[in-house]
Order: sequence, then C-alpha cells, then structure tokens
Amino acid sequence: WRGIRICLDTPEMFRTQLRAILRAGALGDARILLPMISGLDEIRRAREMIRDVEAELAAEGVPYQKDCPVGAMIEVPSAAILARQLAQEVDFFSLGTNDLVQYTLAVDRGTARVADLYDPLHPAVLQLIRQVTDAANEAGIPASICGEMAADPVAAIVLLGLGVRLLSVNASQIPNLKEVVRAVDIGQASELAGRSLKQATGAEVRRLIETTVPDVIAAARPPRKENPS
Repeated sequence: WRGIRICLDTPEMFRTQLRAILRAGALGDARILLPMISGLDEIRRAREMIRDVEAELAAEGVPYQKDCPVGAMIEVPSAAILARQLAQEVDFFSLGTNDLVQYTLAVDRGTARVADLYDPLHPAVLQLIRQVTDAANEAGIPASICGEMAADPVAAIVLLGLGVRLLSVNASQIPNLKEVVRAVDIGQASELAGRSLKQATGAEVRRLIETTVPDVIAAARPPRKENPS
C-alpha cells in the first residue's frame, strides 16, 4: 500500500498535495510524477482529480500552473508492459529501476536469503526497459532513469544504448557518470545494448560490456590511492 494507491485511497490528502504543487508551479515550473503506477485506470483517476483541483483554484482566483506536466513512475512490470498505452496519457516517464528490478525478479533486497539474486542487468529487466524507452520515443515523451542502476558504469552504458538520455544519481556519483557519458560512443552503446538483450544472464551482460569497452569502464573509476612510503 504505497504510492498512487495511498493517494487514491486518501483523496483529501492527495488533493492537498496537488493544490500545493499547482500553486508552487505558478512561481516556477513544477511537474507531477505519479508513483507506483500499475495500470491506466490509476492515471485516469489521478488526472481527473488534477482537473478538479485546477477548477477549484481557478474558481477561487488562486494563481496556479496551468497544463502542469504529469508523468508516470515505471517501477512495476505491468506498467512497463503497458508502456505504449500509458505513454498516450502522460507527459513523461521516470523509470524507477530499484523497484522495477525487485518486482520483476521477485527479490526483496532487504531479505538476506535472496538479496544476491537482485540483478539490474538481468536480461528480463533490460527487456522491460527497452519496451519503456521504445514506447516513450514513439510517443515523443522523455524517459528518465531514477535508481542505483544508473550509477553503475556498466549499466549506464547499456541504458544509453537502450535509448535513455536522462540519468538521475546521487550528487557524489555524478563525476563518474559524466566520465562514462563522455567516453562512450552512442552507436557502440546501442550495439552493445542489442547484444546484451540476447545474453542469458546478468553476469554475461556485465562480462560483455567490461571486455568490449574496458577503457570506458576504467575512465569511470577513480584512480587508486598509493600507500605513502
């Protein structure tokens, strides 16, 4: 019981949040990202509430952001599978890879007995990401990545090859990610992503990338500090 499910089950709280976002948007661009989306109905119900809140603010004469972009967080396999339909009803996608990996592989990262099965490079996860990026490109909407996956140099190369152009990581990880982006050739990344989708395991994907573009991987890793003599 989280994300959009809480929002739709507690409409008064959700409306308060929407009012705050839309009012803040009058002073600078805001966006509404709907988390934990699993199907179209949730987006449609949320959009209906957004329209109602907009009408209320207009009637009250309160300044608000008109046509505020609304996006869907893709972190549930059903949302990835339905990406083409979802893309027709939102303005952007944000791929939440932490949860997408967890739900796709039925692996709770907090459970020690299965934590080692958590693998962002698993071919099934990559297939879902490809479906989402293809759907976003066809619909002409942006698709970004939010999650630990983007901070892994190997995964970042695959993501770029799958068509992702917006990567979100912790501030401390930005320098290494920038080195990957600068060093990799997009054409080669696309070719490697295509080959990655044909691998049988995440370990094979990692080995493929590390052996094919070792210079790019090395560029993203900080040099080792020498021990003082």
